[in-house]
Amino acid sequence: MDTMMALRAHTRGGPDRLVYETAPRPRPGEGEVLVAVHAAAITFAELGWDLSWTTRDGRDRTPVIPSHEVSGTVVATGAGVTGLDSGDEVYGLIDFDRDGAAAEFVAVPSQALTAKPGTLSHAESAALPLSALTAWQALVDHAGLAAGETVLIHGGAGGVGVYATQIAADLGATVVATDLPDHAETVRALGADRFIDVTREDFDHVLAGVDVVLDAVGGATLARSYPVLRPGGRLVTLGAPPDHDLAAAHRVHAMFFVVQPDRTQLQRLAALVDAGRLRSVVSATFPLADGRAAYASGTQPRKPGKTVLMVRPGSDRPRPTG
Repeated sequence: MDTMMALRAHTRGGPDRLVYETAPRPRPGEGEVLVAVHAAAITFAELGWDLSWTTRDGRDRTPVIPSHEVSGTVVATGAGVTGLDSGDEVYGLIDFDRDGAAAEFVAVPSQALTAKPGTLSHAESAALPLSALTAWQALVDHAGLAAGETVLIHGGAGGVGVYATQIAADLGATVVATDLPDHAETVRALGADRFIDVTREDFDHVLAGVDVVLDAVGGATLARSYPVLRPGGRLVTLGAPPDHDLAAAHRVHAMFFVVQPDRTQLQRLAALVDAGRLRSVVSATFPLADGRAAYASGTQPRKPGKTVLMVRPGSDRPRPTG
């Protein structure tokens, strides 16, 4: 079969540009595998990123297929692939400058995939790669969070926050998380030692001497975060590069990065999941055919966790996460 069903956009824009339609089925190139997609998780902001629509040198690549977190089954391998075979259940993160997984099949570099967690469904596995890798790389690779330190996580119930809270707690840190009051119980259950309701309490009035701040909110929240850090503390922000003059004035180290696919780290995350030390959080699921509605739901109130497209829903059911 040379075709498949996919969610595509032929012109740049928001969810209204997405069309569920017949598309060419990809073929795996050298170093790539062809994955039969079972589930693909959404990043709501991706439709606003340049790299979702162009190559790295700026060339237009429409029509594009979104959704870059995948869980599925290998059905073919390209030349030079080792360690993965047809029939293997895998999960991973696809670079944003190539077609994503909102389709029946996707070709993925083999190094971006590894065996999915054995204890999770495909929907739960698809909810992990981008957010959990971001949390791991922010806290471990960039901030160097250590046991006994205190970390402030802005947006503890957000896509990254739900994993950052768990990973920080597992590392032995004291975890303080901010969010809306409706999410307090969820965030505490994920491992937060202290929850700050942003509608009732100003975090910068009640905190000082924090070792690490992980900011996924930006704006005024980021600007107010510098003073709560101790001298020599570390701030990692995910939305845009930090103000280095402000960081210098407060004698803190401020960092910005973009998450990278990493097979070794995906394996580590899967091991944490299967050991019961990391929990996947699924907010909602939609059939692939309803992908436009799934992306549009990003503007509406929703439960903590990832929104996931079910591509082969008959083969998989997400576990309750409440």
